[in-house]
Amino acid sequence: MNIGYARVSTQDQNLDLQNDALKSAGCEKIYTDKMSGAKTHRPGLEEILSILRKGDTLVVWKLDRLGRSLTHLIKVMNILDERGIYFRSVQESLDTSTPGGKLIFHVFGALAEFERDIIRERTLAGLAAARSRGRIGGRPRSLSMEQVGMAKKLIGDPTIPIADICKTLGVSKATLYRYVGMEQS
Repeated sequence: MNIGYARVSTQDQNLDLQNDALKSAGCEKIYTDKMSGAKTHRPGLEEILSILRKGDTLVVWKLDRLGRSLTHLIKVMNILDERGIYFRSVQESLDTSTPGGKLIFHVFGALAEFERDIIRERTLAGLAAARSRGRIGGRPRSLSMEQVGMAKKLIGDPTIPIADICKTLGVSKATLYRYVGMEQS
């Protein structure tokens, strides 16, 4: 069974062009969303993915109507492939029920993986360059060494409540105990 999915980014846009193309492509049912492709929760897409069965074909007007990014598109395509569901894009003439369509899909997958690897490589190189210049990433420390020394002295005075020390230093009890190396009571 051919089942269509159409999406426009805003409520003001019209689905007629996509619906007509999907009907011409032989879709028996069409599910729609009127929201940005960047949204992770798309009710129409989630519903169509829940009803598709092995041997069905998910049909879209264009690839960008299905996935918000190449990575997301590959993720959805992998879900379809694992479940034995075919995919067809009308505008790009992509059909995973054919050997050529499968090849194109795998090329897209390889490109997405290559892109992720390049991003990872650049990130690691940037971190190494920053470290070589003495910069350390991560969240800034809550307490300086001087504040830790002052906290230890204040904790040593049994007349000062821990809550007051925390308030003075602007940290939680857990943070204070972590810095001074004490067990929390």
